[in-house]
Formats: sequence, structure tokens, C-alpha cells
Amino acid sequence: MSKSTGSETRGSDWSPDQYLLFADARNRPIHDLIAFLSPEYSPSSIIDLGCGPGNSTELLAKRFPNAKISGVDSSPAMLARARTALPNIDFTQADLRWYEPPPGVDLLFSNAVFHWLRQDERIFHITRLLRTLKPGGILALQMPDNYHEGSHRAMRDMMKTSSLALHFKDLPREERPWIDETEEPIEYYNALMPHCRAVETWTTRYVHVLDAYEDIVEWVKGTGLQPYLNLLPDERLRDTFLKEYKARLRREYARAQDGKVLLAYPRRFVVAYSAGGAVR
Repeated sequence: MSKSTGSETRGSDWSPDQYLLFADARNRPIHDLIAFLSPEYSPSSIIDLGCGPGNSTELLAKRFPNAKISGVDSSPAMLARARTALPNIDFTQADLRWYEPPPGVDLLFSNAVFHWLRQDERIFHITRLLRTLKPGGILALQMPDNYHEGSHRAMRDMMKTSSLALHFKDLPREERPWIDETEEPIEYYNALMPHCRAVETWTTRYVHVLDAYEDIVEWVKGTGLQPYLNLLPDERLRDTFLKEYKARLRREYARAQDGKVLLAYPRRFVVAYSAGGAVR
């Protein structure tokens, strides 16, 4: 979510300002994931995987003031914002697909980044990172699970039926802008449990009350919509894309009686307790 793994389309960087437009709403699952950990839990070392502009890192620092915390992200712009906001924390630029945590980490925490990995590599890298933890360490992650939501369905439909469909034709696999569907909970459990004392997984369907369809556009411009826009060569075409996308959102989301628009945003949570320690 940050959020960045190193797989952005055509090398374009992310916008911290755009991402943080809805900071309070984006922080809700971070609060929920941290709150799930035991009140007595006191890790000495934490790495925030896909730390983005540092909003998740800051909340981790408040919850665990005595821990040594560092952040990892592939976006220079996101890391620049994180370093400005949290000058006393170390931040590293790295692609999660190749990143190797230092030995002896207690907690690997990840807010909204693993969904950017393709489906054929996502669980592999989650498992690989889990296995680097010290005995009894914890991997705690959450990622959007909105492949079937109107906001993301409309993005994929734009590639086939919009006036700009030609710009998305015959894309090679590495330039596909859409996010792959999230695997079923049992797939995470089966992959992680052989290395764990326990695995917890659940999905929370957040519903964000927004003022207008334009707010949905602004929300996803900071995340899932950006790779689509990066494929278009100029601002005029990007404006056309956004206008057509907003028109499709009107068909996907009915207005509430007071005129508000409700954006449903499911998120998958996984907390894995590596072998050798106590469970929550």
C-alpha cells in the first residue's frame, strides 16, 4: 500500500499526498491489526514491510515505543515522506520479492502491500519472509481483497470496453495493471501452518462513507488506479480515462438517501505465529 513492492507499471513512482488524502480511513485496518496482538506482546525488533509514507510505521512506534523499528518500501517518494515524518527510524528501499530481513526479527508487520504481488508469487514470498523470523516471531499482515468490488471491476472493464481500450491491448504480463484476486483463507493456512504454532486469518469488510463519486476516484488514484493511468501517454488521455471511470462508478454504486456514496473495502488479515514461541 502503500504502497509499493517494486512492481509498479513502467517505473512511475507513487504520490504520498494522494495516498494520504484518506489517511484516517486507511489507518483503520492498521489499528485493527495492531490491536489483535496481545496487550502483553512486547517485540524488541519490528520491520514494517511496504511502509509507504510511514503512517503504519508511526502507529507501530506508538504501540511499541521500546522496539527497534525499521521500514521497507520500493518507492523513493514514499520513503522520502516517511523519513521526513519519522527521522529517527531507519527506512530501506527494497523490492519485497528480493528483500531479506536481518536475522532475529520479532515482528514482520505489513499493511496493504502483498496484494501487489502476482498470485503465483504472493504466498511463496509471504512464507519465505515468515521463515526468516526468530523462533516465536510473528508475521502480521493485511491487504485489500477487493477484486470483485465495483471500484476494481470498473477498472478492469475499462481495459476492454472504454474509448481507451486500445492503449491496454496485448500488454505483456509484467505490465498488467490489475491486481490479482486474493487467495482463499485455507491457502494461506495450509502454506503457513507447517512453519507455525498457529495461524489466524479473517476478512473485515470496511465501508467508507464518502461525499461523492469523485471521492472514490481520488481514493483509488492513490493505489489501484495508478498503474492504469501510468500506461496512458499524456494528461489528456488520463483525464478521459478518469471521466469514463467515474461514469462507470455511478452504475456500480447507488447513492444513499442523504447523497453519500458508500465504498465497501474488504481486507484480508493473516497473523502467523512462527514455531517456537507462545501464541496470542
